[in-house]
Amino acid sequence: MLTNTILLQDAAGQEGGMWNMIIMMVLIFAIMYFMMIRPQQKRQKKVQEERSKLEKGSKVITQGGIIGKVREIKDNAFVIEVADGVKITVVKEYVFAMPETPEANADSKK
Repeated sequence: MLTNTILLQDAAGQEGGMWNMIIMMVLIFAIMYFMMIRPQQKRQKKVQEERSKLEKGSKVITQGGIIGKVREIKDNAFVIEVADGVKITVVKEYVFAMPETPEANADSKK
């Protein structure tokens, strides 16, 4: 009788354990989504919006760290002037708007 009770408890425990594991996996995925995936998507959307607002004369920085001004906008690239008469063409995905900082504004007023 005691062995029957133990066997029945084991069978019930294994079934409950499977559901607990499924629930834990769903919770882990939900936590990963809200902690990692969603914030990354928000940042990417913000970068895309800023990139779409760029126009001729905007100060930009490339992913490689080159700073310049947009001189021409093409379908999938920007022509950036990095020095007087020196222009480079950079794919749009590698160009970011220069952040407006108080230090940058002070330098431009000088």
